[in-house]
Amino acid sequence: MTETPNEKKESQPTHNERNISMEITKNTGMLLLGIWLVVSGLVALVPAVYFNGLGAILGILAIAAGIFILMRK
Repeated sequence: MTETPNEKKESQPTHNERNISMEITKNTGMLLLGIWLVVSGLVALVPAVYFNGLGAILGILAIAAGIFILMRK
């Protein structure tokens, strides 16, 4: 079978190639959950990140993430 120039052949990455492809999820709930996890981790590891009102922001973010995940959006 010969391949015409218009046909594109999919190649599998080899061990020497690195596939550096990162996609941000389109699922809003998972995106909010990811942000919440990162911010919570930063606050736990770097106390200088903490400021007044951060607890309320994290709470609102957690509630929003939960609602979007339950709605499957």
